Amino acid sequence: MLAVLFYLVVRTYAQQIAQQSQDRILEASLTSLMDAAVVREGAVEVDVPYAAFAMLDTAADDRVFYAVHQGEALLTGYDGLVDGPFEPAARPAFQTQAFGEAEVRVASLTQSLPASPAPVLLTVSVAQTRDSLAGTLLAISVNAALFGGAFFLLAAGMALWTSRSTVRPLSQMAEAVARRGPRDLRPVVRPVPTELSPLVTSLNSLMTRLSASLTQSETFIAEAAHRVRTPLATVRTHAEATLMRVDKDENRAALRSMIRAIDESSRAAGQLLDHAMVTFRGDQMEQRPVDLVAVCRELVDRLTPVAEMKDLVLVLVAKGPVEVQGDPILIQNAVRNLIDNALKYSPPDGAVRIEVGADPVAIVVCDEGAGFPVGQMAELSQRFQRGVNAGDTVGSGLGLTIAQDVAEAHGGRLELSNADGGGACATLYL
Repeated sequence: MLAVLFYLVVRTYAQQIAQQSQDRILEASLTSLMDAAVVREGAVEVDVPYAAFAMLDTAADDRVFYAVHQGEALLTGYDGLVDGPFEPAARPAFQTQAFGEAEVRVASLTQSLPASPAPVLLTVSVAQTRDSLAGTLLAISVNAALFGGAFFLLAAGMALWTSRSTVRPLSQMAEAVARRGPRDLRPVVRPVPTELSPLVTSLNSLMTRLSASLTQSETFIAEAAHRVRTPLATVRTHAEATLMRVDKDENRAALRSMIRAIDESSRAAGQLLDHAMVTFRGDQMEQRPVDLVAVCRELVDRLTPVAEMKDLVLVLVAKGPVEVQGDPILIQNAVRNLIDNALKYSPPDGAVRIEVGADPVAIVVCDEGAGFPVGQMAELSQRFQRGVNAGDTVGSGLGLTIAQDVAEAHGGRLELSNADGGGACATLYL
């Protein structure tokens, strides 16, 4: 827009200047002709000087026309160049008009010359075609267009360079921040233009506050879980000891209910801690090779005593090492919750089957219990959701949620299904 405006302004100004130059030359020629006119015995004589037209000579060979009128009568020159009536004037009158097949610029001056017995009204007109002016304007327009185009290219280049120079540090800072995990709240130290310094300062201040808030949250969750589970374990120990010394059936039933409530609270506190750990760690996982078979074998060894207390058997099926890139702590946590669920809901003298597959990479945990409620499968992986057939089994409704969060953090998913012969199967795809 600035380039176009520059072109129009220059062309208009140049046209005005060129027109003024032509008008001044026409005025000089007109004055020269007027000065050459004399009145003798009431008749006007005009000795047309050569200089009056020589000054109108141009490189474009413009044509020159003139006319001298006494009153309304043409004395000499081109008939029809100007038309009356003519009135005396102090300054020449200029106009652009068509004459013949050409466009001409006409200058006319009417004066009253003293004579006897009456003054004589003399009108002198000089006209010149505009070929030279048009050529001059064309040259000026071309130069103005070239200058305008150069100005546009220069301005666009400078604007592009300036914007890129300004945005590049901001883009680099955005990329550096985007590559960080949610736990990486270090201050941004990349150099930026002075105009962006307040933004960086505000961002660093926000990161400092977020870091303090996350640290407080993690500390609170860990401390709360520890402070809840430790007293609960103590209370459970005393309740079991008291149960062994109580003889009345109603007292023993009350103590068993107390122990059950303690177990539920302890389990809920543990799974809340696990869920918080998965949430915090899932966004910034420790990516390294993990052998899923080794993880499952370790969990089977660790949970076998728990299974034997319920007369259950843990069966691991795997044909060889199956490695994935992932976080071993999160994967172990997810599989432990799936096996723990299977142990809870399996009937005595049954088996819990853990199968590790390589194509696709998945861990399948199946039990021989009542299975998942068909109408609730889509809801069971939500927090604190339990099946309608859970009965009196101790649980918090977070085990499947933890497994699903771990699967999604590894780009996988959790699928729930019921086995053909009975029982529930949870498949952790990674």
